[in-house]
Amino acid sequence: MSRLVFLLEEDSMRDLLNGLLPRLFPGLPFQCVPHEGKRDLEKSIPRKLRVSWDPDVRFVVMRDQDSADCRQVKAKLTTLCQGAKRPDALVRVVCQELEAWYIGDAKALAQAFPENGKKILREMNKSRYRDPDAVVQPSEAIARHIPAFQKRSGARRMAAVLSQNNASRSFRVFLAGVERLWREMRSGKRVGRRN
Repeated sequence: MSRLVFLLEEDSMRDLLNGLLPRLFPGLPFQCVPHEGKRDLEKSIPRKLRVSWDPDVRFVVMRDQDSADCRQVKAKLTTLCQGAKRPDALVRVVCQELEAWYIGDAKALAQAFPENGKKILREMNKSRYRDPDAVVQPSEAIARHIPAFQKRSGARRMAAVLSQNNASRSFRVFLAGVERLWREMRSGKRVGRRN
């Protein structure tokens, strides 16, 4: 059966995608496979991609950039996918952390946390947040403005409101990749190398 399988770094990514993807891509068949961090994800990529999946399954591998070099992270993940004979896997690096995507949509963040809404809109309008992908440790930045913020519950709240109108380039590139794969799946077209 044709579907997208997301190999993810952590549970909060799964929580976000489980709520976000059905809203933005109605009818998209997908499965999220979270891991216990970067090392666990990287260790499992060769094993999971070699499993006898249906030939129509497409893979998306996602992990946070954190403080690493984005190009090196992507190159490493791409090499792991190629070594597992899945050069068509889509690799996406979230700059810097998943929470940068939330900063990129301040209106959605304020909507998800209405008790801090005005403060969020005021703070996220400052110049240091204009490029959310450049914010170092965005989860800590959000926690400063939303004391009750937790990664998993925050991901579930954001999944319900996050929009495509987002200042995070990594979020827009992620969505464009998923949209392309979904279009190809619906047309029955086989994909080649997709990184």
